[in-house]
Amino acid sequence: MQPTLDWIDWTVLVATLAIIVGYGTWKTRGRKNVQDYVRGGNTSQWWTIGLSVMATQASAITFLSTTGQAFSDGMGFVQFYFGLPIAMVIICLVFIPLYHRLKVYTAYEFLENRFDLKTRSLTAILFLIQRGLAAGITIFAPAIILSVVLGWNIVTLNIIIGALVIIYTVSGGTKAVTVTQKQQMFVIFAGMLAALFIVINLIPEKVSFTDAIDIAGATGKMEVLDFSFDLENRYTVWTGLIGGTFLMLSYFGTDQSQVQRYLSGRSMKEMQMGLLFNGLLKVPMQFFILLVGVMVFVFYQFNPAPLNFIDKSTETVLSSEYGDEYRALQKKQNTLFLQKQKLSLSLSTDESDTTRNQLLKIDSIEKTYRLESKFLIKKAIDPEYANNYQKLQNELQGLRANPLSTEFISKSDEIDNLYKESAKDTQTNDRDYMFIRFILNHLPIGLIGLLLAVILSAAMSSTASEINALATITSIDLYQRNQKQDLGEEHTVKMTKWFTLLWGVVAIAIACFADLAENLIQLVNIIGSIFYGNVLGIFLLAFFFKYIKGNAVFVGALITQAIVIMGWWLDWMPYLWLNLFGCALVILIANVLQLFSTKTKV
Repeated sequence: MQPTLDWIDWTVLVATLAIIVGYGTWKTRGRKNVQDYVRGGNTSQWWTIGLSVMATQASAITFLSTTGQAFSDGMGFVQFYFGLPIAMVIICLVFIPLYHRLKVYTAYEFLENRFDLKTRSLTAILFLIQRGLAAGITIFAPAIILSVVLGWNIVTLNIIIGALVIIYTVSGGTKAVTVTQKQQMFVIFAGMLAALFIVINLIPEKVSFTDAIDIAGATGKMEVLDFSFDLENRYTVWTGLIGGTFLMLSYFGTDQSQVQRYLSGRSMKEMQMGLLFNGLLKVPMQFFILLVGVMVFVFYQFNPAPLNFIDKSTETVLSSEYGDEYRALQKKQNTLFLQKQKLSLSLSTDESDTTRNQLLKIDSIEKTYRLESKFLIKKAIDPEYANNYQKLQNELQGLRANPLSTEFISKSDEIDNLYKESAKDTQTNDRDYMFIRFILNHLPIGLIGLLLAVILSAAMSSTASEINALATITSIDLYQRNQKQDLGEEHTVKMTKWFTLLWGVVAIAIACFADLAENLIQLVNIIGSIFYGNVLGIFLLAFFFKYIKGNAVFVGALITQAIVIMGWWLDWMPYLWLNLFGCALVILIANVLQLFSTKTKV
């Protein structure tokens, strides 16, 4: 049954969003020259830049997924951001001085100064492809969650989020994005602080905050640092420091949606201080968001939690042929909950390892039940999956007479893989729905509206930055630069506004049709990985390989892109490694082509 919002929550939600949109539109109205519209008049102070950069990166899915990540796996995810401060220092020392000295409007304008027009245009097009799709996903991700949880029409949600962003972004350009992001970050910080305060107060009075941390620690949720060199472990100190630095350099140094944020600074010093401010505050901010998720986990040690946080999925499996199996799991979970509740209360006074181990064991069993529930839901909503699973089971049953055979092992592996795949399905993997479900079911009236405003504000801030950057690149790097005559500033601003509207509509359209694609979020990550490494490699060639000329880079980038696409298509490696592969490959090929060209001339 879908929850209904109280009129107070509706008032808080609508008023918050209306104030942000109205203020941004009013404050930045009437900007008629390119300097004002694209670079915000270069009036932003360092703290405004820092907040704007943070708001651009902090999409709605950040708050939904990060809290869910902590609920499921604990605080270790914060290690992913350890490379960010290092990247900020490098960008401040290398990227910003060059951008500022050349007075560029876009990151790719620098590439023409260093190489030639065709290299600039190629890199701009690569950016438009990946970021254009991402803008739609930034709208779609929170919309699909709110649609499932609240029962709202997803197309309506997509249009509302997109239209609100278009209104003030078209009106005021970069300045409007920057101004509104300050308000959005205030709403985000206030909402998350309120959520942490409320969830701590919902925990039984006899359990202090220290006790809550102790309970989370007993189940491994407070394990922040992992110094292991296990490549199978995604989040360690080393992957954060090395892989994180590489990723953050790509994003903050070459992505126009971020570059445009700090190019609006009033001076190079303000730009640098803004990025350093982001570098210092981002890790604590992510730690704080993760802590909210961990405290929600502790809350559910004393309050019953559903096997699956998506009501629609639960209703589907309960009404299917697997309903009895699912109800049996629910009964087992209820029994476990009573044991867990008792142990959690005793842990606040009992420091024995026995109590901790018992709680950890119950947590592990409950995770198994949750995995089994996802498996049943997957079978209920996907008959083809159920048929494939049953077919494999029957084949495996016939092979049990000779369990050491290669065929037996193969069938066992197939079933195991099929079982694991069921947990990855977007309709059964309910981790991203945990926080919004907690908000709607347990937070007081008024605060629900504020937290929904947080989610939508984050979606708006990221989307505004993206369509602002897409419009700027289209107008400055492609349209204006390829015109033979000077079109004048008023015409350029007018066209940039039209391109902003166009990309806003494109983003809404992608969001509306997104449910037609399977595994959409993974698809976006794949597309980003296909293009991002190549773009970063081009910039690194521009910065550090002074002898490399434009032709070598342009041809090298085309060859690299073709090879990377082929590598993805033939599944040479996990798609996340395509970033490093593309970056290294374009640098290598450009160097070889330049060396060959030099020898030919001699």
